[in-house]
Amino acid sequence: MRLNVFRALYAALAAAITTSALLMPAGSASAAPDPSGRAIGVAADSIDATCKSHNRNYIVRKYYRGPRLYTLRCGTQTWGWKHIKARHGWNNTMDRKISTAIWSGEPNGRGGFSTYQNTCPRIEKFRTIIGTPAGTNDLLTAYKVDQPAVASAVARC
Repeated sequence: MRLNVFRALYAALAAAITTSALLMPAGSASAAPDPSGRAIGVAADSIDATCKSHNRNYIVRKYYRGPRLYTLRCGTQTWGWKHIKARHGWNNTMDRKISTAIWSGEPNGRGGFSTYQNTCPRIEKFRTIIGTPAGTNDLLTAYKVDQPAVASAVARC
């Protein structure tokens, strides 16, 4: 009889843990694409207003690659969100491309991650570079590329 009580308690506890794990929010909107494959973006006006009232080290976005966290800080004209907005433009598409590159892209040899078009030769479509004066896991820049991958990859086609 006592064994049945423990089994019932164990089953209830396991069910509660499973349910709570399923209901947990996923940290940030850009943690990963939602089930439809779309990431939720953030408007430039919203981030611009935030960065006007905070210093350059303020984190405005969080991106994940598995359990590893990468951050986008307000930054300056040479790194971070202010740099990306001024040099490459910011919109919901940019936010989604950064999220995708970090989440599922390939390491690019520049300390970041890139996405590629599945062609031969492979064409790099989007690049992120990680590492700023504020931190080693901070996004320095991100931009559209449209160029063939390294020569060794071209030779294999």
